[in-house]
Amino acid sequence: MIVDERLVTYINSLDTGNTEILDLIEKEAIDSYVPIIRKEMQTFLKMLLALKKPARILEVGTAVGFSAILMAEYDPVKAQIITIENYEKRIPIARENFQRAGKAEQITLLPGDAAEVLKTLDEPFDFIFMDAAKGQYINFMPDILRLLAKDGVLVSDNVLQDGDIIESRFVVTRRNRTIHKRMREYLYELTHHEELVTAVLPVGDGITVSTRRN
Repeated sequence: MIVDERLVTYINSLDTGNTEILDLIEKEAIDSYVPIIRKEMQTFLKMLLALKKPARILEVGTAVGFSAILMAEYDPVKAQIITIENYEKRIPIARENFQRAGKAEQITLLPGDAAEVLKTLDEPFDFIFMDAAKGQYINFMPDILRLLAKDGVLVSDNVLQDGDIIESRFVVTRRNRTIHKRMREYLYELTHHEELVTAVLPVGDGITVSTRRN
């Protein structure tokens, strides 16, 4: 927990909630131990959508489709959403959830390794949401920046690793050291890239919000 748990509980108590289908999918995901974006991230994402009103959204990491449906529900514009998922067992569940939510025509799921799928895309996106394998963010970055529109917004979730990101690599468990190293590289590249303005925020498990400089 990055922020005091009592404070997060209070902040989340102010949330006005989601649509009925999102609540149902969230409950099913939690019961099945499928990770989805946290409550505070849901609220922040809805706020960003209200500000940006993106017409084309790219999501890297679909899981069961919860966040894609949330973006479809709460974007003031009926955006076209492309989402990428590599875990075969979750792909049919996500597609079924898109149907249940009435968003199947709005959301296109591209199965496969994002590192390969991203290379097949060429039209720019004005909103990109990264929520996939954390150790791969740095590898996705060249294509993500290629696909980010000139005034686009890039949001990356789970970047602070429950606070472990500030620890020495020798304190982090051996199996997490590669992810730790790569995430630090990703954060450095985002915050020092000459074309980007980036904020790192302790929302949920840590997020970054980046946009291109004019």
